[in-house]
Amino acid sequence: MSNNIVEIDQSVIDAIIAQAKAELPNEACGYLAGKDGKVTKNFALTNIDHSPEHFSFDPAEQFKTIKQARQGELEILGNYHSHPKSPARPSVEDIKLAYDPDILYFILSLQNEEPILQAFNIKKEEVTPRNITVI
Repeated sequence: MSNNIVEIDQSVIDAIIAQAKAELPNEACGYLAGKDGKVTKNFALTNIDHSPEHFSFDPAEQFKTIKQARQGELEILGNYHSHPKSPARPSVEDIKLAYDPDILYFILSLQNEEPILQAFNIKKEEVTPRNITVI
């Protein structure tokens, strides 16, 4: 993941979109995992805030998911959440809550008819867009 391109499996994108649509009007969220910087699996998590404007992971569910990924010899490469009515870019709150500088932050916008998925590095409140390549 050292270059500007992040690779993600089409089935993962499809699963994120399906989850986001199913959880409307609230934000959907989860973890993304894979190997060698390639995202090959998503882990849908519960948005315990049940809100259309923000999300929080359930800590017990988070721990269980990280353990499950490791057992599958996968590493957590990022997390994702949806923006039901806003663009696919980090909000002020998203930036403030981006505590892990070593993972990617994916945001799916459902604002328009066609969903838009974007990826970002967020380090010390500095946001750097990443290019997504579908594998």
